[in-house]
Amino acid sequence: MHPFIVLVIRYMRKDYEKLFTHLEPVEPPAGLFDRIILAIKREQELRKTKRLLFGFSLLLIVSSIATPLSWTLLVNQIGDSGISYFISTALSDFGTFIVLWKDFSLVILESLPITGMIAFAICLGMSIFTLRLFLYRKKLLLGYLMQSFA
Repeated sequence: MHPFIVLVIRYMRKDYEKLFTHLEPVEPPAGLFDRIILAIKREQELRKTKRLLFGFSLLLIVSSIATPLSWTLLVNQIGDSGISYFISTALSDFGTFIVLWKDFSLVILESLPITGMIAFAICLGMSIFTLRLFLYRKKLLLGYLMQSFA
């Protein structure tokens, strides 16, 4: 190696060691820890809100699709069961219905489309519950989402 380069390297090395001896460590600004914790909490709330919004939306979409399908199932089962004939006979000949009310009641109960009724009731209940809960929480959800995009 060239002697001049060796001399420059030795001189720079001494300068380099002296360069950092008088520097004081940098202090973080006051309140930095609190701001970091607050930002983490905001991010957690935003994630929770997005997850909740996604769950509401998915449940509302599924129940909105399932309710008309279950209504169609119920209507088809009512038509196939013949319950409408028994009810119309009971209403048109009320005197006979009063005399034979036990038999008419049993026949009507036997021909009820229980599966369609249960499916429709569950889908309708899920739709109403989801819509009600979404509208109740809408202000909270929109408030969190507006904070995140602002």
